[in-house]
Amino acid sequence: MITRRLVLGAVASLTLAGAAEAQDWKSKYPELVYAIIPSENASGVTDRYGPFVSYLSKELGTKVTLRIANDYAAVIEGQRSGNIHVASYGPSSYARAFTTGAKIEPFAIETNLDGTKGYHSVLWVKTASPYKKIEDLKGKNLCLVDPNSTSGNNVPRFAMSKMGIVPEQFFGKVVYAGSHENAVLGVQQGTCDAAFNWWNDESESNLLRMSRKNMVKAEDFRVIFKSEQIVNSPMAYLSDLPAELKARLKEAVLDLPKKEPEIFKKITDGKAGPWESVEHKAYEPIIELNTFVDSLRKKS
Repeated sequence: MITRRLVLGAVASLTLAGAAEAQDWKSKYPELVYAIIPSENASGVTDRYGPFVSYLSKELGTKVTLRIANDYAAVIEGQRSGNIHVASYGPSSYARAFTTGAKIEPFAIETNLDGTKGYHSVLWVKTASPYKKIEDLKGKNLCLVDPNSTSGNNVPRFAMSKMGIVPEQFFGKVVYAGSHENAVLGVQQGTCDAAFNWWNDESESNLLRMSRKNMVKAEDFRVIFKSEQIVNSPMAYLSDLPAELKARLKEAVLDLPKKEPEIFKKITDGKAGPWESVEHKAYEPIIELNTFVDSLRKKS
């Protein structure tokens, strides 16, 4: 016979077990490290994401620290070694981390204001330049972003391969700028004649973000190439984190836009929709893209 005392006892046991589990992961993880691949300078990353990690600390009840990485590889290696618990990636850098042994799971994807989940790679040149298409840049200098950048390297290399262009042979010089901002600045300063970069739509791109920060004037640049749509960027945590911690992390991230709209607006400049849940299969085409680009490197 099931009595009220037995039921209450079972509920109490479950409650105590849940509390013990929470206490256990908090003692094991007194600090969590969040990192993001570099798309802007260090002060910009701190300004944009500082309030976000403070929000995570409050929601999780444990300290969350922002780590500013020097390059994409540092984020990948940080998760592979287990030193970075949560990271915001580009699609190709997530795929690279996954295929090189990082035990990670994507759990949130960026969305656009219209609800779509994709962006593009574009090639910027100066507005006053004579270049109308990629073929016009033969012998000129090209700025890419990072070997693990989707819109700043892998998609451009895939597109140029279809055109029969081997960048290191076609251009006078190919420069890895290190970040999307640096690539645009390379064109502004004359180091490069063109630069690949991310572009969501006419209302948002890295160039427009830089323009809002008074780093460049958007009207000084124009697009001469735009790729097909690329799946948006993911956030990923270590697979071996405790289940409750992962659940609370995901809940905190997905709830941010409605709980703390100003913090979310700080990250996105009000130019993006809320994060949504995502799974690894969304990035399987990007793994194939990386494999193709790797094969191009081996041939060259």
